[in-house]
Amino acid sequence: MAEANDPPSTEELDRQEARAGNNLWRGLISLGILVVLVVGLLLAVPGLKGVAREVTHANALWLVIAVAFEIFSCVGYILAFLQVFDRAPVRFGARVALAELAFGAAVALGGAGSIAIGLVLLVDRGARPGRVAELSAVLFLLTSAVNVITLAVTGLALWAGIIPGTHHLLLSLLPGAVGVFVLLLFLAIPRVAERVVDLNAPGRTRTFLRETALTVRETEKRLFSRDWRLIGAFGYLWFDIAVLACCFAAIGPVPQLSAIVLAYQIGYLANALPVPGSIGILDGSIVGMFVLYGVSATRATAAEIVYHAIALWIPAMWGTIAFLILRRNRGQPLTLRPSRDERRAERDRRRRRRAELKERVTSRS
Repeated sequence: MAEANDPPSTEELDRQEARAGNNLWRGLISLGILVVLVVGLLLAVPGLKGVAREVTHANALWLVIAVAFEIFSCVGYILAFLQVFDRAPVRFGARVALAELAFGAAVALGGAGSIAIGLVLLVDRGARPGRVAELSAVLFLLTSAVNVITLAVTGLALWAGIIPGTHHLLLSLLPGAVGVFVLLLFLAIPRVAERVVDLNAPGRTRTFLRETALTVRETEKRLFSRDWRLIGAFGYLWFDIAVLACCFAAIGPVPQLSAIVLAYQIGYLANALPVPGSIGILDGSIVGMFVLYGVSATRATAAEIVYHAIALWIPAMWGTIAFLILRRNRGQPLTLRPSRDERRAERDRRRRRRAELKERVTSRS
């Protein structure tokens, strides 16, 4: 583990950042080409002209609201990042979080690419690679847990008739049950890992299981904490779903909320495939799910195309600007913030001082 915490040389970090920048530019160019191809298909293929007509007649006000919600989603990710990397300076942490979003949107590696660039940017400023990798895993698990909780609650609420929508078991109970199972499995990992460690597992296996248990427990601690920044992890997902709902409103009637949430959640599983921006793959997956929930294929395709454009280009452009600023400010020293416990202790000391001062003033009067 000592090797994992040894920072790379300055030259190696510079090469990694330069390589990452090239990958980002190539990803943005690929996105632009794919967008042109999609537009060309919409205009050229007779069966897709209805989709093109829906998109061109979209309500501009709803699209502006959708863009605002996507910005809120990005801010949610910034808050989630700062909750996990709680000692990072706020402005610097926000820029790293936005850079991660840009790489997640534009680079074919998706989530792996965003974690990698966050690791490079943080290690370049003096962070220990092992600790950054651990906290990056916590951030990934935290946002994934919010996805699973949303899937479970929505699916079970739909099946129980608490929210309107189809009661078909495969479209309500099954997603909800899968969400519950994954969440329980996640919570059970530390206990299972510790039992295996106690059974004299081999050295590498023991180390892996111990670190996995620690990472999951740290994620669990943040997930069930009373830290107000936890709203960031929920806002990151829920505001993005709101973008999709606004795109439907811009096109025409909005499907039931349960259909939007579940089609979004299940359809996004296709995002794991290494395609820049998941263009085509993600769209087909989400549209297919909407059709299963009874939404018109033409309307679902139009809304998904508009949603995907907003959800890609807002974080991609905002994050690219943040990445360029970080590249320009390389080598500038960072002053770490006190830990959350230290900040809480300092606030308590200030309260006690104010209380003592007030008591002295009152006694003198």
